[in-house]
Amino acid sequence: MRMSERQFVEFLRSEAKPRTGKAATGFSKELSLREGIGDDCAVIGWTRKNDLLITTDMLLEDIHFRRDWQTAKSAGYKALARGLSDIAAMGGTPRLAFLSLALSKETRGKWAKEFVRGFLALAKTTGVQLAGGDTGASPGGVFADVMVIGEAPRGKAILRSGARAGDEIWVTGKLGGAAATLNRLRRGKAAQFYPAPRLEIGRMLRERGLASAMIDLSDGLSIDLARLCERSGVGAVLVEEKIPRAAGASLQNALHGGEDLELLFTVAARKASQVPRAWGGVALTRIGEIVGGRKIWLESGGGESVLPVKGFQHF
Repeated sequence: MRMSERQFVEFLRSEAKPRTGKAATGFSKELSLREGIGDDCAVIGWTRKNDLLITTDMLLEDIHFRRDWQTAKSAGYKALARGLSDIAAMGGTPRLAFLSLALSKETRGKWAKEFVRGFLALAKTTGVQLAGGDTGASPGGVFADVMVIGEAPRGKAILRSGARAGDEIWVTGKLGGAAATLNRLRRGKAAQFYPAPRLEIGRMLRERGLASAMIDLSDGLSIDLARLCERSGVGAVLVEEKIPRAAGASLQNALHGGEDLELLFTVAARKASQVPRAWGGVALTRIGEIVGGRKIWLESGGGESVLPVKGFQHF
């Protein structure tokens, strides 16, 4: 029987449970796995002061981008942005990136150079060093795999599993922009989308101890909220009129559209007044509340209904 993407990830978690005991990961006592499969990054104990954050993301032609729609430079930017967003969701600081790139015949010249330039432009603005990778030939379509290594103070990375009933639900920026851009491209209109990883906001939330849980919105609000709730063992209520939408984005775009790379985070009610309403020119908006149970609800027009969990899944 075929598995969904979620079922496959759960299979991996169950089969690859961390071993216990001294040096269970094969590392020294200092270098130990603290959080593995199921969060935005793996968290590895590194020094007495810091943990390592490690994430890896794939970028596939005709899945994550199309060459007839998107410039090589914007594809390279996006390849790194996805990994940086994972680091942001942990409240971390990115340090190093590794890029493995398989190229089809027609992309091994100017296109490849522009891809790398887009990748490095974002790396420069975020203080990330390209430290290595691999190259290969692709029989059809471009394939990129990006690993990003970052750090956070020891034991302070923000996980998906800390939300509790009564916490408020917040998001950064406006939602549905990537989906609205995709709709314009499908109608034959020129459009590009350069999502900005919310690294500064993620660090601010961690430094101030405000976020009880956090996840980046890479696949869509409904599905990513469901993932956070599943890890925390809770449910949620979203308020439709409070969900901030990007220009041209429908409610469905905002609820289920992927690749906005905004942050969704929860805050204990007693700390809510400490959350700034904007940071670095980016709005922070309260959109709902964590509740008991396991369902996701949408409040609209005075009533509530179960929110279908949709969004991007590979299978």
